[in-house]
Parts: sequence; C-alpha cells; structure tokens
Amino acid sequence: MPTTHPNGEYALTVLYSVPDDAWYLELGLVADRQALIIGIVPDEDPAREPTVCFNSQGQHVDIPYDVMRWFMDEVEDEIRTSRAWMRLRPELVELIHQLRQEYLGVIDDADVPAVLAKVRAAIPEADVPAVLEAAFGRNPAGTA
Repeated sequence: MPTTHPNGEYALTVLYSVPDDAWYLELGLVADRQALIIGIVPDEDPAREPTVCFNSQGQHVDIPYDVMRWFMDEVEDEIRTSRAWMRLRPELVELIHQLRQEYLGVIDDADVPAVLAKVRAAIPEADVPAVLEAAFGRNPAGTA
C-alpha cells in the first residue's frame, strides 16, 4: 500500500526484491503510478551500496524540493533500519553476513544452541546479542 505525500500528488511504494536482496522505494505520481525515482537499498551484501536512480523512460516531472526531501528521508530511514548491522566492526559484519547466507536469516528453536555455540566461539560474549539480532532478528536473552 503506497504512502501518500501530504500534498496528495506523490506516493511512495516500498517493495522487496528477493532476487536482488534489496528494498525498492519508488516515488511516483499518484495520478499515473509510474515510478519517477527509485531508491534501492541492498540489505544482505555489505559490499553493495544503496543507490538512487531516475526513470529515464518516463515523462519529465519537476519534483518539488519538499517531496524530494520526503523521499530521501524515507530512503535514509530504510538504509538505517536495513543496513544498521553493516556499521558494526568488520569481523562482526563478516560473521553476520555468513550467518545470513548460511541460514537465510531464519533459525528455529532447535538450531539455537548450535548457532549460539558457533557465534560464542567466534566473537566476544558482549557482541553475541548484536550479532544474533542482526543475523536472525532474535534476542538471545534467556538462551543457554
């Protein structure tokens, strides 16, 4: 469901592309739903940087500054939430990336002890919660 800018003329649609492992934020006119600008935020590969591209095949549209600012704030929020783990220390980023690739970001309760042991063997205990949260969205509180 698109989010409409307060002026009512522009809308933001957020989609996830599984093949690209990236979030796509598309700014378009409400009237024709054609994407004018696309923010691409990869969330799996730390080597890929977020980008913004313009629809060169579309019509020329003068986008008001406040609409562009709103769009870029939304892209920035997505970068902050999807890529926050990539700002951790390099060794943690590497471990998180490996875990996300190996387990596709999902572990069930039966896998937790083995994964926890693997993580604890690789990094200091103080870093375990951040790694598990970033890799699996799980809070290790109370896990043995």
